[in-house]
Amino acid sequence: MSDKLMLLDTASLYFRAFYGVPDKVKAPDGTSVNAARGLLDIIAKLVTLYEPTHIVACWDDDWRPQWRVDLIPSYKTHRVVEVIDAGPDIEEVPDPLEAQLPLIRESLAAIGIPIIGVAAHEADDVIGTLATRSTMPVDIVTGDRDLFQLIDDSRGIRVIYTAKGMSNLAVVTDETVVAKYGVLPAQYADFATMRGDASDGLPGVAGVGEKTAATLLQAHGDLDGIRSAAAAGEGMSAGVQAKILAASAYLDVAPTVVEVARGLDITPPADPVTALDTASADAATALAEQWNLGSSMQRAIAALNIQRGL
Repeated sequence: MSDKLMLLDTASLYFRAFYGVPDKVKAPDGTSVNAARGLLDIIAKLVTLYEPTHIVACWDDDWRPQWRVDLIPSYKTHRVVEVIDAGPDIEEVPDPLEAQLPLIRESLAAIGIPIIGVAAHEADDVIGTLATRSTMPVDIVTGDRDLFQLIDDSRGIRVIYTAKGMSNLAVVTDETVVAKYGVLPAQYADFATMRGDASDGLPGVAGVGEKTAATLLQAHGDLDGIRSAAAAGEGMSAGVQAKILAASAYLDVAPTVVEVARGLDITPPADPVTALDTASADAATALAEQWNLGSSMQRAIAALNIQRGL
């Protein structure tokens, strides 16, 4: 079996589980466990379908890093709520989900999946670094199209896109991105910078949508080429030139916000996910019983053990 690294955009998956799994089954103390159970079922399905030998749960140690906010103050503003007398802004995470995060981390550890996060960085940055440094093919599992910028057929890096649900997963490759957006994955960050993204609070270049952004990238290669052409008054209409020039301040900083980090001080896991020894299997079973994770935990363990050749 060829080695393959699977990188989980963990928050993307546990949010999907929280909203997609009915909150009917609870822990004995009444705590909601739908996100934890759902995430285990998602992992079981992903392992069964795509057969990774190495898996990392990439974590948002900081979902809205200050250095990105300093560059673009509107970055993810809509996801923040002001809490009177409660200190800094906090992400608007539903309380029943926030309460499950320690259990989610404990469940991942119980089945032998390492969690990697980096201070002042998002999971996207962890994924960007691990994918860039990987010596094996990589499957990135996410519902965030920003990670399309990492796709590289020549290195076997693709995205397993969850936006349409776990029953309708899409494998996104170079060809997919070109067919959908008219740009190469290597151009996607510049494309997203110009188009903007309301879901991340990125305004984009006013008056430049997906079609115009793609046309400009096809003609000029990258954002630097587009800005140089606009400054020279060449290769675009006067109207588009005016829009690019008017957005100069935004374009000075937005690429740093949109591009995922690729040089963090982390390395891909050298060892494959290995079989649970007796003590670890007993601990995982005990955790499942304590929190009523039952069948979901067992499905995840079974899928991983099959992948481990057991």
